[in-house]
Amino acid sequence: MPLNAATPLLYPAKVESMNLISSILPLENVILDADSTSKKRVFERVGILFENTRHIARSQVFDSLFAREKLGSTGLGQGVAIPHGRIKNMRDAVAAFVKTEASIPFDAPDGQPVNLIFVLLVPERATDLHLQLLGELAQMFSDRTFREQLQASSDPVVIHQLFINWKA
Repeated sequence: MPLNAATPLLYPAKVESMNLISSILPLENVILDADSTSKKRVFERVGILFENTRHIARSQVFDSLFAREKLGSTGLGQGVAIPHGRIKNMRDAVAAFVKTEASIPFDAPDGQPVNLIFVLLVPERATDLHLQLLGELAQMFSDRTFREQLQASSDPVVIHQLFINWKA
């Protein structure tokens, strides 16, 4: 498209996020993981990430995610899981996206293992925002093209942009 006087110029600093997820998923929380081959290892991996970046004890992250899994699997199917947990004394929701090299058993409804894992942590006294975030994630991952694009990419920057640019 040629630029003319009517064409708005967009500068990255002024572009507002198009969705809720983009506001809680920083680029450094997009992980391509060749080592994790179990749910436990993924939870340990994100525990270390959140401990290093958000000063949340890795054991608290791990315990919160496993406590939620005991209530029922967070595997959605189609190779996707959205493990989530509540963290005491946390102010804002935070997320990480892990794409594993090996598919992991996650007790998904379709019986298939997963390798697209979106981890969501919310404050202990979560508000409607928690449900809005989960709803948006469910919409994102029900989009076949979106899932295929995530599967096709091995670049964290590209994967992050897919989340940033996603629109319902």
